[in-house]
Amino acid sequence: MRVVRFAAGRKAGYGVLEGDVIRGLRGSPFAHFKGAGSSFALDGSIYGLDEVRLLAPCLPSKMVCLGLNYRSHAEETKLPIPSVPLIFLKPSTAVIGPDEKIVLPHLSQRVDYEGELGVVIGSRVKDVPQDRAKDCVLGYTCVNDVSERHAQIEDGQWTRAKGYDTFAPVGPWVETEIVADDLKIETCLNGELRQSARTSDLIFGVAELISFISGVMTLLPGDVIATGTPSGIDRMNPGDVVEVSIEKIGTLRNFVVGSK
Repeated sequence: MRVVRFAAGRKAGYGVLEGDVIRGLRGSPFAHFKGAGSSFALDGSIYGLDEVRLLAPCLPSKMVCLGLNYRSHAEETKLPIPSVPLIFLKPSTAVIGPDEKIVLPHLSQRVDYEGELGVVIGSRVKDVPQDRAKDCVLGYTCVNDVSERHAQIEDGQWTRAKGYDTFAPVGPWVETEIVADDLKIETCLNGELRQSARTSDLIFGVAELISFISGVMTLLPGDVIATGTPSGIDRMNPGDVVEVSIEKIGTLRNFVVGSK
């Protein structure tokens, strides 16, 4: 099932995408989430996909991101593989949806794409063991962990480099009925393949990440865990189009522009 968040005129809401048709949901999918296999109540409204604008598929209170969670990425950055998950946060104000613009900050020197698998949390969770971790997952989506490299090096930590407005594209929807342990993930820049890997190459898998992170902080419905990026990161420039595609989920496309 593909859960979308969309705008139709002045109305914004959630729906289920079936082909090119969106069937509106009654309220939020998180309000009705009871674990894997949850069903959602429809409100009777129907929209054509070409009649709406897709928004970021959830409104996270925070995005918890992973650094160096693919061995290939650790190797290309010449950094040691972490012994425990290396986590950092992106603010909710960084989140944008599909086909929205990534705005390069005025003083930025190098801004990179990082295609990633996103895990969308369905229920409030704290201190969950690994064997129950996936019970709290609504589904999976695509994420671009946009990063300003100069600020990352200059600061010695990652908040500024990864927290700018528009630096967290998410979408285009949440796929609820897949197993995400071995999916192909690819990133294209202007139609050219730049990243290609499988989620089976993650150093710390989804269940381990949820258990570890929930031991540090409470995860709330709609929060997103960005599981890390493979090798092949590179800079974006104004006019570029970046696409993150994940097998069985879809493609998140965004346009890169300079600041005014």
